[in-house]
This record gives sequence, C-alpha cells and structure tokens, in this order.
Amino acid sequence: MKWLSRPVGLSMCTSVKYSSRGPALIPRMKTKHRIYYIALFSVVLLGLIATGMFQFWPHSIESTVDWSVDRRSVHDAPEVRLPVSSPIPERGDLSCRMHTCFDVYRCGYNPKNRIKVYIYPLQRFVDELGSHISTTGLSREYNELLTAISDSDFYTDDMNRACLFIPSIDMLNQNSLRIRETAQALAMLPRWDHGMNHLLFNMLPGGPPDYNTALDVPRDRALLAGGGFSTWTYRQGYDVSTPVYSPLSAEVELPEKQPGPRHYFILSSQTAIHREYRSELERLKAENGEAILILDKCTNLSQGIPSVRKRCYKNQVFDYPQILQESSFCVVLRGARLGQAALSDVLQAGCVPVIIADSYILPFSEVLDWKRASVVIPEDKLPEMYTILKSIPHRQVEEMQRQAHWFWEAYFRSMKAIAMATLQIINDRIYPYAARSYEQWNDPPQVKWSSVNSPLFLPLIPPRSPGFTAVVLTYDRIESLFRVITEISKVPSLAKLLVVWNNQNKSPPEESLWPKISVPLKVVRTKENKLSNRFFPYDEIETEAVLAIDDDIIMLTSDELQFGYEVWREFPDRLVGYPGRLHLWDHEMGKWKYESEWTNEVSMVLTGAAFYHKYFNYLYTYKMPGDIKNWVDAHMNCEDIAMNFLVANITGKAPIKVTPRKKFKCPECTAIDGLSLDQTHMVERSECINKFASVFGTMPLKVVEHRADPVLYKDDFPEKLKSFPNIGSL
Repeated sequence: MKWLSRPVGLSMCTSVKYSSRGPALIPRMKTKHRIYYIALFSVVLLGLIATGMFQFWPHSIESTVDWSVDRRSVHDAPEVRLPVSSPIPERGDLSCRMHTCFDVYRCGYNPKNRIKVYIYPLQRFVDELGSHISTTGLSREYNELLTAISDSDFYTDDMNRACLFIPSIDMLNQNSLRIRETAQALAMLPRWDHGMNHLLFNMLPGGPPDYNTALDVPRDRALLAGGGFSTWTYRQGYDVSTPVYSPLSAEVELPEKQPGPRHYFILSSQTAIHREYRSELERLKAENGEAILILDKCTNLSQGIPSVRKRCYKNQVFDYPQILQESSFCVVLRGARLGQAALSDVLQAGCVPVIIADSYILPFSEVLDWKRASVVIPEDKLPEMYTILKSIPHRQVEEMQRQAHWFWEAYFRSMKAIAMATLQIINDRIYPYAARSYEQWNDPPQVKWSSVNSPLFLPLIPPRSPGFTAVVLTYDRIESLFRVITEISKVPSLAKLLVVWNNQNKSPPEESLWPKISVPLKVVRTKENKLSNRFFPYDEIETEAVLAIDDDIIMLTSDELQFGYEVWREFPDRLVGYPGRLHLWDHEMGKWKYESEWTNEVSMVLTGAAFYHKYFNYLYTYKMPGDIKNWVDAHMNCEDIAMNFLVANITGKAPIKVTPRKKFKCPECTAIDGLSLDQTHMVERSECINKFASVFGTMPLKVVEHRADPVLYKDDFPEKLKSFPNIGSL
C-alpha cells in the first residue's frame, strides 16, 4: 500500500534510528512507557463505554426508583395510620365541569402544551387497628398504569410544577376497598384541596346489590376515570369514560384476521348475562339457525383447564377469545355492571361489537367515534337485532371490523394505552388549541385515502348532480319571500325549493301569484308557529344538502350561494354559513356570553342562511338533548344556536364561515320589524348559550380563526376569469 507507507515514512523520518540491521521503521518503545500508554488507553476506552451505556441504555431513573414492582411494593412503603376522626371528603359534586372544579392556572403555559402529572409516593394506609384500607394492596394493573405515567412525558417529580395529581392508592376495583377509610386516605394527601386537580382511576365501580355506575368512595371535586359510567353519573367534559381492562389482552396473542365475512354472523360469548336476555338470544338463534352462536360457561371441563379460556355450546368446546374472530358481530350485553371487559376482547378479535346497554357511556366517547366501530342497540330492540344488523352494507361492516381492531390496538391493549389516552383527553381540554384532531383520534395511521370516511358515513364529497334543497321559513312577508325565491332560483345547483308556511291564521298566496322558477316549488303548511319547523325532516327533502334560509335574506348573490354549496360538498358534516358569531366566557359574570361584534374568531354561523346535511334535521327533531327544542319554540329564539350546538357535539368540529359577509341587513339577519331588534334579544341569546351548555353538560362549540373564500376572490384579475365574481361585501 504505497499511499500508506509514504506518509508514515515522512512523519517518522525524524525519529528513525539505525542499527546493525538497518533503519527501524517504528522506534522501539521503552517497557515502562509502553505500560503507561496501554493503561491510559484502557482507562479512556472504559470511560467511553460507560458513557455510551449511560446515554443509550433504556432506563428511567424516576420510575424505576418509585414504581417498579422489583424495587418496591406496598409492603415496603411507609405506614400511615388513619385516626377514626380523620375528615371524609364530600360525596362528589355532580355539577363539576372543567371551568368550575378544575384550576387550569396550575397548568400554566409551556412550549410543549403538555400537562405535568405528579404521582404521590407509595404509602401503606392502615386504620387504628393496623388493618389495610385495601384487601389486595397494589394490583399489577395499577402498578402498570403508574409505571406507564411515570415513564411518559407527562410525569414530573416536582409537586410544585404539577397540574394533575394521581394518588398511589389503588381504586381500580371497588370490591377490594374499605370505602370510608379510602376516602380518609384521600383527604390526607398533602395537595388534596377538596380533590381539585386530582385524578382517580376506577374500572369496577359499585358493589352488590346496587352496583352503582361510579366509584362510591367520597371524592369531593376529583376527576374520575371510570369504566362503567351511565348518563346519570357521568359528568360530561369532566370525567373520562375508560375501558374495563381485560387481562386476556396480555395473555393471548390472536392471529391477524383480515376484515370480511366470517363463519358466524352474530356471536354471544358472555357467561353471566340476565336470563331474560339469554332467552331472547336463544329465540333469535332458533329463528336464524347456524348464523347465530350463543355460548355459555363450560361445566364439563377436565381438571386443570382454565374455564376463563373456554366457552361451550351444548357439548362443543371453543377456545376463548379465539372464537370471537369467527363472527362478524359480537354481542356485548350489560351485566351487573355497565362496563364489561368483554368489549375489549371483542375489539381485539376484530369483531364488530353490538352494544346493548342502555345509558352506558362508551369508553373515550369524548374523542372516539363509536359509530365507525360498533352498533349500539337499545335493550328493548334486542328482538330486532338480526334485522338491524342485516341492513348494514358489507363494505361498511368491513370498515367497522378494521376500525374496531384499531381501537383496541390504540386505546384498549394495555394499562399504558388506557392511561395515555386518559391523560391526552385531559390535556386536550386544557390546551384546546393544541388538541388532537378528530382524524388523529379516529383514523388508523395506515389508512388509505380510498377508505377514508366521514364520521357520519357520508361520501367524502357528495355528488354534484342532486344539488341542494332550499328550505325557506316564512310567516307573512310575501314581498320579501318572493324576492328570496327569485334570487335563489338563479343558483345553478338548486334542485328544489320548499317553503315552510308558519302562519296558521293566514293562507299562503294563490299558486298563480308565485314566482315562476325552473325547479319544483312546494309549500308546506305547519300546524303550529314554531321556529323548530324549519329543521323538521320533511319528506319533500330528497337531496343530501339543505339550505336553510329566512324569507328576508335578499342580499345574498347567486355566486355566494353556489360557492357556499361547493364548500359544503367538501365538508358535508359541517354547518356552512355566512355571518359568523362567537361565544365567550364572561369572567365577571361567571357565565357564557353571546358575541355578535366583528372578531377574529368564529364558533357559530347563523342558520338564517346556512348549508347542512339533512341528517341533522332528524337529530334536531328527534334526538335533541333535554328540553332544548321546546325551550326554543317557547321563546321564539335561538334555534340557530341550538343547531350549532347539536352539530358541534355530534362531530366535534367547528362550522365553516364562507365569504366576508358579517351581517345581512340588521345585526341578526332579520327585517326591520323582526325579532332581533327587541331590546332583550341579545341578552336572551346569551341565556340560550348558558341553557344549552347546561343541558349538554359541556360546551361543544369549537372556535376557529379562518373562513373560506374563492381562490381568486382578492386577486387583481379580470372578472371573467373568476368562477365566483359576484361575492358580496360586508
């Protein structure tokens, strides 16, 4: 290697010595110097190896010291005695919401928009007689949960930096707790402060004979991540509904199964269901034969075979949960508790769960769209289950199977997955501007464009050909009504015009007096003068798109209306409208406020002119929570706010404002003699927002800072080059 010998020779030429044998290429090093350099090199090498191991070897100093089962157990923890006279927290405030019982100022601002979670040191709480407050101590599942949190980016070991506090008291299974003593232990925590900013985990609430659907331990204002909430005990937007963890998830690895038809159509595998439900399932099997398989607990197993891993039908024995992979739909019925671990097993198998448990709050339903992964059937509809499931298209069933398995992978698989999803939901509430989107929560990472679906199972972009139906609510303003009809008829995509005549004391004009237009015009007379009539699901509405418009909105141009429809086609699950409005929290008054002034933000669009999918007519008429619909009709106001609440609550998305128009004619888009000029109108609309937020149990409205305009709207191009040249001003 000539290129190597030359530089070596040059660099060493000054040190070359001659001997009787000729020049030495490398000088001979003295023994003591050689030993010195070898020792120095060894020390440096060992230092580099140690540094590399410290930097790159997987470790977590904080969690290993505090939460590893190998390093510490409840028996090694310091003992804390609870005097009989120790204070007991209040039962629990059902009215708690994030803005009333949670101190967000503890969370503060940080560049990562991430809450900090502190886990109290492990302690062994005992009563005055030395008996432990729990019969099981620290369960494996709770240890895994605490370890996952301590290993995460949420964790902090500095109590003063913490936004959220988690006790090291295992409350996953209420059956193992002494209720009074556990409550006393909570009250002794140094930062308890009536439970403010504390999070408790519980998966098996209640106990015999009542089996309450929430943890019975008095807990003041603490948040509860619970596995069996009902609509009566769940504080929407405050508590977090979690899965009931299935230990089989860690024990059984199911082979991958592609979505598609299975050997059985419906399968029931639960062993402890009510006899009335079982008899109804047996009747369905008798009617539909081999398509339905009803399994029960095995009674004739050989000794040593775990019964939890087997299910039986007559003399046939099936492996569980493997058998779940052989069915398209799997029944999940309520038991003594609403939350069932069977739901996790079913999802793992990629079987579409058929959930039959009235009032059950599904796990993580605040962010997960369960319509994409399950079928929920009321208990009184159990006899019709087979017919209902048969009506679901095959392609949709395959999508639901795929989505069900992904829900398990992402949110049910382990205690770590459950803990991280719970903390992320709370994090999204505190930092909503950095929250995960609907797609991030619900779309599998490997999802392809061809399989993406709207949360309402609508096409991504509804076809252009059907157009939209304009629904005009009117009372007796004939002249402006006719002008509105004439203007709307110029919109190319108008398919039908429906006039809702809301005046019972006056007949609509004769047919010959109506404007002559090129699309069908239908007049529907109502029985009562109600604002909700504008959102009734009339049979005459045959298109997917609906334009709700008042009888005095004569200033919108055909270009504005056509552009609004084009935007709706891209976002068919949204409200798409023109003037935007905003809800604000009034800190002085301690309640929500309606804002109609021009701002940079929008959370509502007025339905005096707005596009939406006709599906929301059905929801507004038949599924509106509480007494909101009756309240709107009684006050003759706020039907638009109610529709905004409904759509935002269903989709988790904000409306879309189109074009720059911020007003119609007067502040609330009605005529000079309309309702909106009443002095109490704005005050009443603020009261509407507070009323609706109370009924919904949360504030579903989402705030955005953008609108949709045509691409060339502001560009200095000839008008003939623009698709929508006639876009109105403010």
